[in-house]
Amino acid sequence: MADSALHSVVEATPSPRFAGVTPIAILILLFAALPLVASLTGNPFLLKIGTRVIVFALAAIALNIVLGFGGLVSLLHAGLFGIGGYVVGILAFQAEAGEPLFGFIPGSTELAVVLPAAICVSALAAAAMGVVSLRTGGAYFIMITLAFNQMLYYFFVALQKYGGEDGLQINGEITLFGYPAMARVPFYLGCVIALGVVLVVLQRLVGSRFGVVLRASSQNPRRLAALGIPPMRYQLAAFAISGAIAGLGGGLLAAGQQFISPSEMSWVRSGDLVVMCVLGGMSTVWGPLLGAAVFLALEIVLSGWTVYWQLGFGLIIIGIVVLLRGGLTDLLRMAFETGRRP
Repeated sequence: MADSALHSVVEATPSPRFAGVTPIAILILLFAALPLVASLTGNPFLLKIGTRVIVFALAAIALNIVLGFGGLVSLLHAGLFGIGGYVVGILAFQAEAGEPLFGFIPGSTELAVVLPAAICVSALAAAAMGVVSLRTGGAYFIMITLAFNQMLYYFFVALQKYGGEDGLQINGEITLFGYPAMARVPFYLGCVIALGVVLVVLQRLVGSRFGVVLRASSQNPRRLAALGIPPMRYQLAAFAISGAIAGLGGGLLAAGQQFISPSEMSWVRSGDLVVMCVLGGMSTVWGPLLGAAVFLALEIVLSGWTVYWQLGFGLIIIGIVVLLRGGLTDLLRMAFETGRRP
């Protein structure tokens, strides 16, 4: 009875066939084929672009958990993304210096150590800031997450030991289970695997009772509370999960480019992540992946044509959002439905 009432709170969502694992599998296969394309075209730079798309897609996917499914417009996620990167960078710095962090945490350049650390620290930071932020709503929530993001930004700018505003260079060799991990193709494929695991897990999560409650909390929190379900508890859990995934993306970015900078934590980057979600479509877990790919591709192509590329970029983004209210996901859905017609 309670479950049927809960489902009645949530508006209709895309069909399971379209919103399920099939599009995820297709997208992951396309990304996995990129090394072959780069080899055939003699353009290894494609792998660098692909890696950057994946790490920012992870951050956008993380944001979409609270934005697209929880209805919470957060400007904090660039900060959480940066925390993950700085955890990797600081542990590598301490390993090179031969000094434990805080006197008892050993430094490391081992991905099996630093990435879980990045995930955990980012999740804890998201939960701590979420406890405060989720007590507000609407414009107040946006402003308090923006304030937290800027606090994190200026905190890392002030860390002169770790490069300050100039950023932190990772000089040690990044390894995975003791083996060198920074060969371009293996690292890229590792990022693809991480992306695939995140998407599949989130697909299962948003289709579960947790996901139904989260969507209901964005649409009718009072009715949800009347059913005896505290929405803030689910929103806080979603915030922590979102922070963990953003931390994973930031950790992979720092490891991949062996550098992390406070510029990745600015409020402008948080705005970019929101645009990626809206551009790709917030109704599916994989929509922000499309948004990140198109966003970064347009940025690269247009900036190569003119120094005024932001004008054309903005017009294209506005056109897509106005014509496709559900983002690029709507375009694919229309093509899918047209292809099924006899």
